[in-house]
Amino acid sequence: MRFQDRPISAGQRAEQLEQRTLSDPKLKLLLEHNLQRTMAAWPPPRWDFEMLTLAAFFFHPELEVARAESNQASAQIITAGARPNPTIAVTPEYDFTPPAGLSPWLPAVQFDFPIETAGKRGHRIAKAQQLAQVARLNIAATAWRIRSNTRSNLLAMSRAVQRETLFARQLEVQEQAVRRLQQRLEAGAVSRAEISPAIVLRERARLDLNQARSLVTESRIAIAESLGLPAQSLAGITFDLNSVVPAADRLPFLTSAEARRRALTGRTDILMALAEHAAAQAALQVEVARQYPDVHLGTGYQWDQGDNKWSIGLGTEIPLLNRNRGPVAEAEAHRALTAAQFTAVQARILGEIDRALSEYRAAQDQLTNASAVLKSQQDQEQAVRAQVQAGAAENLDLLAVQFELAAAELTTIEASAKVQQALGALEDTLQQPLPFLSSQELNAALEPSPTRVPSR
Repeated sequence: MRFQDRPISAGQRAEQLEQRTLSDPKLKLLLEHNLQRTMAAWPPPRWDFEMLTLAAFFFHPELEVARAESNQASAQIITAGARPNPTIAVTPEYDFTPPAGLSPWLPAVQFDFPIETAGKRGHRIAKAQQLAQVARLNIAATAWRIRSNTRSNLLAMSRAVQRETLFARQLEVQEQAVRRLQQRLEAGAVSRAEISPAIVLRERARLDLNQARSLVTESRIAIAESLGLPAQSLAGITFDLNSVVPAADRLPFLTSAEARRRALTGRTDILMALAEHAAAQAALQVEVARQYPDVHLGTGYQWDQGDNKWSIGLGTEIPLLNRNRGPVAEAEAHRALTAAQFTAVQARILGEIDRALSEYRAAQDQLTNASAVLKSQQDQEQAVRAQVQAGAAENLDLLAVQFELAAAELTTIEASAKVQQALGALEDTLQQPLPFLSSQELNAALEPSPTRVPSR
């Protein structure tokens, strides 16, 4: 094998990153392969959560790093399985008083064949295999994190879009109210002091609308970041924000004892901690085996004044002063550490599950209360509208009620967003197979399909 120079150009890599878009034809092959459907229009004008998750798996550099680390760890298995090479030594001798007619040179060749004992090689391989498993599981953990970020950013965009629509309606209602009050002011029916509060509310609604529009822009940039793409690559792309909401029929399973048990035994960080402990076990076995010295089988040849001499020897280290106690003690301590870390991981997951369930239930209660307030405001709006039609109330009264209705809708939007975020956090905490992360998607992250080529 020969060295191949592969330098990296910062400018070229930056240009490649800037040119990444969702119109990449290789991404089309990946989506069609994993979603089992044909993309008639490319790129699709509308992207749902499942498609964006696969796009993130294709583009995001963190997943490329995790795959590279896994490949590096797998290569270490080859290193661990390497056998020590035999050695050869040439030790010519010179005789200052050779017999007459004979050469004073006595050429000699010695061979040394090291033989590992006590299964050291097998233990090294077992350790490397477990560490490779840790690196492979890290790919799945990275995929979950990328998926979670994508979902959170889509939920944030959905909330920002709803707020923008709501504040635009509030501004329109308040502008109508200010116009009607100005007409009354011109007619002398009201004073300027009576119109000032309405103007303040109008400007506040305008400010809220501008902030909501800024949040929409920021959330779009955040989505691009979660996909590993530049923000300008999403120009003209719309998102199916309804696809982000987790299915309601998943809740009974997510709150079940079975889901809790699976999380405590099958989450990626649990499996990684188990693999790290197994690697520590194998490392301890390596150090224990090193208490037993290796054997060196040596053979040699010497041409001595016309005589051909062959020799054979057997050598080994004498473990009198050092029985490898220090490395064994370190390996034992590291094994105890990984065992304690595993318990800590399980305890942390247990706390995360309890917290996620508590936050979900609290968010659900808030949504129930907000929905009740919204229903009351809707009933009031209908009643005032009927009074206006009957001539028992003025349009200003209806506009005031509509403004309050928009405020109640905003509270409901915020409560609904908290429920969705809490349910998403519950899914992430349990790390269960979800409708939006199919086995095909997970395989795309763990084991790229033949249709996928490196995005760089």
